[in-house]
Amino acid sequence: MISAASDSVSTALAVVQASLEYAGTVAFAISGAVAAGRKQMDLVGVIVLACIVSVGGGTVRDLLLGSTPVFWVQNPTFLLVGAITALVVVPLTRTRAIDLLRRYRIVQLSDAAGMALFVVVGTNVAIQAGANPVGAAIIGVIAGVGGGIIRDMLANEIPDVLRGGQFYITAALVGALVYVLLLELDVPELVVFWVPIVIIPTIRIVSVLTGWGVPTFVYNAPPTGQLPTIDPDDLRR
Repeated sequence: MISAASDSVSTALAVVQASLEYAGTVAFAISGAVAAGRKQMDLVGVIVLACIVSVGGGTVRDLLLGSTPVFWVQNPTFLLVGAITALVVVPLTRTRAIDLLRRYRIVQLSDAAGMALFVVVGTNVAIQAGANPVGAAIIGVIAGVGGGIIRDMLANEIPDVLRGGQFYITAALVGALVYVLLLELDVPELVVFWVPIVIIPTIRIVSVLTGWGVPTFVYNAPPTGQLPTIDPDDLRR
């Protein structure tokens, strides 16, 4: 009876996880398409950037773990979802629907939820591949934020996750560490799955709404120019 209940929980979690993965894929694809629009890319560029954000983090995760072919080669549905989302975003930008989503932070909320799911999945995949808990947590963070970093680099921008002082990578790392800690404590599977998925977007959303975050490093470099010459005779005096 207990085994049957456990199987039911695992099945339900698998369905929820798959649904959230596709929802996160859509959210990341929207951010990629919007970034492409800001850079005035053509339609191909919009689709490519959206797809890269959708699968970039998971691709880096699989490459680090030596898991090839990478996940989207085995299941290209994620690429298809990213491409379709990009094609939908283009006409929506003319109706200001995307602006409304951004104004009410719907895109950021979806991005935070998608990141949380990808962090948890990435950490779990790394553990199953034999990584130690700390290494698995780091790979989980990379899986969650890697796509966004690649997107910003291709768009010739400093990655959002590395600037602005908001909790982004920090939120992902906290969630990944909580996940591996709960696994070590052997708590129920349902708790292990949901606790970090709640923690990560909560930290991220609170940071966005309140402005809390990590300190920003500001270095005022001295003015550049020709250095003054030194007379060797002055050194002998």
